[in-house]
Amino acid sequence: MERDSQVSNIVLAQEAATNINPGLAMIGYGLSAIGPGIGVGLIWSSVITGTARQPEAQGKLMGIAWTTFVLTEVLALIGLVLYFIASAA
Repeated sequence: MERDSQVSNIVLAQEAATNINPGLAMIGYGLSAIGPGIGVGLIWSSVITGTARQPEAQGKLMGIAWTTFVLTEVLALIGLVLYFIASAA
């Protein structure tokens, strides 16, 4: 008997998680895009500053910058995918 109540609680929790207002999902995606936007600005700002201080390190700085840029943009893409999942449900 206890197992049935646990299963029904899980089903209820899943139903509650899928009932998200599409407008709320859009606001969530907008907020999740702010972080990567700031991060990308900081990355390229640091590359410009580092290149201005030490021009011979530009190649190494660009490699690090592109790697961190990709990792930062993945966060924005995850937010976009979650927006579409939430608005489709």
